[in-house]
Amino acid sequence: MNNVSTVKRIATILIAFVLGVPLWAARQEKTAAQSAKPGAAEMERLKFYLGEWDYTETYPNGGKNAGVYTSKLGPGGNSLINTFFSRGPVGDFDGLLVMTWDAKEKAYKGYIFGNNFPGALVETGQFEGDALVYRSEIPTQGASVKLRNSTRLTGPGTLVSEQFMAMKDAPEKLFVRVEAKKR
Repeated sequence: MNNVSTVKRIATILIAFVLGVPLWAARQEKTAAQSAKPGAAEMERLKFYLGEWDYTETYPNGGKNAGVYTSKLGPGGNSLINTFFSRGPVGDFDGLLVMTWDAKEKAYKGYIFGNNFPGALVETGQFEGDALVYRSEIPTQGASVKLRNSTRLTGPGTLVSEQFMAMKDAPEKLFVRVEAKKR
């Protein structure tokens, strides 16, 4: 009887184990899925911005400004916060750019605040190849200005960002080219 009792206990343990493994595995998958925050992979792609950068703005008319921007992760790593300023003959610019991933839109969102305009400019972006491309539109009297910004790494610690604009349905033109080098 001892052997029968021992066999029953072992059988019960084995059955519990066999039935419990799939439940345990499902629980582990659920825990792993919960720990992988929505948008974490997309925010990881923006980490190339992190740090302090010296940059030069070059305008089609030949004007050049010099500036610095600093990028750091926002709370919980759910955003990237970029402060910037530039000075030069084209003017003095100070601003703040907050980038995040919008899971509902499946797109990056950029919120730009500057010293030369009220409110925020809101951009929507995606990676197009190796370039992060943001687009926005600013309504004006009787028309709108379309903006496109394309940023890409050009080498270790260097990047280029180009801002294009188009009035109404006209072809877009380069507005400014920014070349940055990480400190």
